[in-house]
Amino acid sequence: MPEELRIVPRLRCEPSPTVRDLLAVLFRQRRVLTIVFAGIFLAVLLYGIFAPPYESEMKVLLRKGRVDPVVTSTPSQPEFQREGVTEEEVNSECELLQDDEILRTVVQNAGLMGIGNSWPARLFGDSDEKRLARAVRRIQKRLTIEPVRKTAMVRVAYQSADAGQGVAVLRHLAAAYLDRHHQVHRPSGEFGFFDQQVTQSRSGLEAAELQLMQFNRDEGVISATQERDITLQKLSEVDTDHRRTQVALAENAERTRALQQKLSMLPERTLTQIRNSDNPQLMEKMKGQLLDLELKRTELLTEFEPTYRSVQEVSDEIEHTRKMIAAEDQAPIRDQVSELEPNHAWAKAELMKAEVEDRSLVAHEKAEAALVGHYQKVAYELGDRAIKQEQLFQDLKAAEEKYLLYVNKREEARIGDALDQGGILNVVVAEQPTTPILPKISVLGFGLIGLGLAGTLSTGVAFIVDYLSPALRTPDEVFSYLGSPVLASLPSKPWEQELVEGEQQ
Repeated sequence: MPEELRIVPRLRCEPSPTVRDLLAVLFRQRRVLTIVFAGIFLAVLLYGIFAPPYESEMKVLLRKGRVDPVVTSTPSQPEFQREGVTEEEVNSECELLQDDEILRTVVQNAGLMGIGNSWPARLFGDSDEKRLARAVRRIQKRLTIEPVRKTAMVRVAYQSADAGQGVAVLRHLAAAYLDRHHQVHRPSGEFGFFDQQVTQSRSGLEAAELQLMQFNRDEGVISATQERDITLQKLSEVDTDHRRTQVALAENAERTRALQQKLSMLPERTLTQIRNSDNPQLMEKMKGQLLDLELKRTELLTEFEPTYRSVQEVSDEIEHTRKMIAAEDQAPIRDQVSELEPNHAWAKAELMKAEVEDRSLVAHEKAEAALVGHYQKVAYELGDRAIKQEQLFQDLKAAEEKYLLYVNKREEARIGDALDQGGILNVVVAEQPTTPILPKISVLGFGLIGLGLAGTLSTGVAFIVDYLSPALRTPDEVFSYLGSPVLASLPSKPWEQELVEGEQQ
């Protein structure tokens, strides 16, 4: 089977542009390139010659030369160690310099309301607020505020074609910034407020003193706490004596009981001598009586019988007398000598003393018990008075501290106002703005800028114009567009002939 012949189409490729191709574009659009380059370069150069920008500069220094007391309910503590300016404080001041209210004040004071007004705005007549906003925006664009590295300073620069205008703007900005710094960091009206508080606190202090004096006068105390302590001390002493008296009373009662028991066991008297003896007179009398009776009986017997009654009676009397004599012999007279028992006498004396002492101790104990009750009552009353008086003292102390606090705060506010009037702040314009003599960029600098800007823009414009042109300028463009090979091309311009010859070589 014969092979089928097929036509393989040639792939279309887009060759990457070379430096020669880029130069060809510039040569083709050299007129546009020249016109745009010249126009831009001359414009930049003329701007640099006739209206160069002048940059006015000032520097603001932040310091800790003044420490404003904090408005608190406690006394301000003296600052012995001064801290340095932090990065946050520097950034805060940078933001404060760009505050819209400050810039509005600068615009109004410097008379820059007309800056930034375009001709449509002048034609249709904008309001003052809009013109002020445009002027503020224009100033913000021209203003450069940045902290100086590794310092506590802020650099403020303003660019303007008028050198004097930049100096005026910076001076008004410094004045407005210092005023705003004072308003932000130290609110106004402190002295009047604290002066009013001093008057009120003085009235409160006088009322507290009067109330304390009236309480002391009504209650009859000077220092209830001290009097209460003295009374408690006396109460402790009296209570101790009362307990000792009770102990002594118990001891004396036990002693009395022991003495009574001992006294009941001891005899009151003790025999010291015993003597036995007869009664001679009685014996003599009785014997004489017995003799008489016997004589009488004998006489009667001579006359009467023994059984006679008279004889019997005499005999009985004789017998009786004899019995009495015998009994007297059996019971002689006993002479006993006794003395008082010394132990019994001592016990009795001690018992009497103990009884007397017991009565004394009972009376003493009753008196001390009454005195303890009295001191307890007085201590309770003085305790209540001490609490009330302590409350009044605390009120007086609080009123006095409040008064002294507001007096100190008023003095601090007065010092702060005096420092404000003297212009002593924590910020100072370290470098005043001066009128610049030389522009920020010289004419040579503008020439170099013009060359760079004109070359860049003119090249871009040339490539844009060449890209937008519909003409086919090279065989590759024809081949790329039509898809058919080009057999021959005739250059229409000498520079194209040179490029063709260069390609052939």
